[in-house]
Amino acid sequence: MLLNNIELDIKTKCMEKQTTQTKIAEEIGTSKSYFSRIVNGKDKIVNKMFIQAMEALGYDIKIIYEKRIKE
Repeated sequence: MLLNNIELDIKTKCMEKQTTQTKIAEEIGTSKSYFSRIVNGKDKIVNKMFIQAMEALGYDIKIIYEKRIKE
């Protein structure tokens, strides 16, 4: 079981940083339409086979975000 909603997490982090999905798409070098498909759940970041394989191995998937410390 995937314990996070990655798509919602991206939207939330954009709001926290007061930036747009379009700006993030530009920063990472992808199209705004592809980024939108990921964030709105039409395409998935983590695919079903990966989740099923980890479950078969006895694992749940949990993603933890840590803010980077600028040096």
